[in-house]
Amino acid sequence: MQTKNFKIGQNFKELTEHRTTVLPIACYRTTIRQNLNGYIPMHWHEEFQFVVIMKGQAIFQIQDEKVKLDVGDGIFINSGCLHLAKDDNHSQCEYICLNVSPSFVLSQELFRTYVYPYIEATNLSYIILSARESWAKNILDAILEIDRLIDQSPALYEIDITMQLTHIWRSLVVSGFKLEYKEADMLKNHRMKQMLHWIHNHFAEKIILEDIARAGQLSRSECCRYFKRFLKKTPMNYLMEYRIQKSLILLQQPEYNITDVAYQIGFNSTSYFIGQFRKSMNMTPLAYKKQKKITYYT
Repeated sequence: MQTKNFKIGQNFKELTEHRTTVLPIACYRTTIRQNLNGYIPMHWHEEFQFVVIMKGQAIFQIQDEKVKLDVGDGIFINSGCLHLAKDDNHSQCEYICLNVSPSFVLSQELFRTYVYPYIEATNLSYIILSARESWAKNILDAILEIDRLIDQSPALYEIDITMQLTHIWRSLVVSGFKLEYKEADMLKNHRMKQMLHWIHNHFAEKIILEDIARAGQLSRSECCRYFKRFLKKTPMNYLMEYRIQKSLILLQQPEYNITDVAYQIGFNSTSYFIGQFRKSMNMTPLAYKKQKKITYYT
């Protein structure tokens, strides 16, 4: 199943419905460049995420770090961690993504001992899964098996999926990854989410840097450092990119013209919106609107 319309809520939490079985998991295939934005924008979710690259190469950013993944590579992204994914070098990257609720990985009796410590660890935003490591290869193979089980739905496949999930988590635990807990890192992550939450609630309004900084209880300079660390861009550049992302959805609605869209996403000038859209998308809003109309009717 290809997911194209990637939905993110006002606090950056992913809202896209991926549920593919009666279980609290989702396993789906994504070609990165076929998504609405042309990439998977920064977001987070409560579920653990496991990824296996099936074609091409991808650049994942998790919190403030970037990693490159090739065919056969995988990655584990922890619950609550901000992350995005982009295609590397127009490789038409395709990957299998497995999202699973932390409470479903192991039984309730084992959750506190073997799962919760991983969620709380401040040094575990992600783990690269290399097939050269036996424990990681076990995880990659189990993800592929879950994908097969969901696709073919043989008898008792739900039970088989739960067995594979237990196998995945056991392999992660035996990897010997040392867990750390730093209150300062937890606070930084919380403040970053507060600022993103504020932007997503107020993006259509007139916003200045002080507004964003205040949302994170930071000075202007500290606010800029946070955005540079986590997103590799300034707060105002992020705001501009987010507004353009929101415009992509509105431009596909026939009832909205270019001026309507510009004012709904926080621009007080249509010409300025057109200029910023062209800079970001390498086409005008009108050209994008016509392109999507042709796509829908052909």
